[in-house]
Amino acid sequence: MNSVRGLLSASVISVQDSCFVYPACQKCYSRLILDSRRFNCLKCGCTGEAKDASYRYRLSLKIADTRDLFDITVFGSCLDPFFGVDAANLQRCIQDFSQLSGEANTDASPGVLVQAVETCFIGKRFIFGV
Repeated sequence: MNSVRGLLSASVISVQDSCFVYPACQKCYSRLILDSRRFNCLKCGCTGEAKDASYRYRLSLKIADTRDLFDITVFGSCLDPFFGVDAANLQRCIQDFSQLSGEANTDASPGVLVQAVETCFIGKRFIFGV
């Protein structure tokens, strides 16, 4: 893996995915496998009750600087100020909305949330640490 780090000033062209939060292992941040009662991390072997799973932000974007296009994914609590809540609270809101509206897919964010995220990010310039 390349250890060179830098900053990239770029504009967001599009939001690549409508799933903004994921169940994350508290030890290694990998995606957890959830069933109705338990979670399991395939990377480090961490297990627990599904109700105790933690959530983390994951925002996949297509961005452009003055010369190139990039696909980039922003993870973690740096997104808390943009969403106004941490990832666990947003996940609870998504689940509550899905239950009230009868949505079957609780992984995907409601359309109104996707539209709000697109409005917040698309066309805006940010500095990304890469």
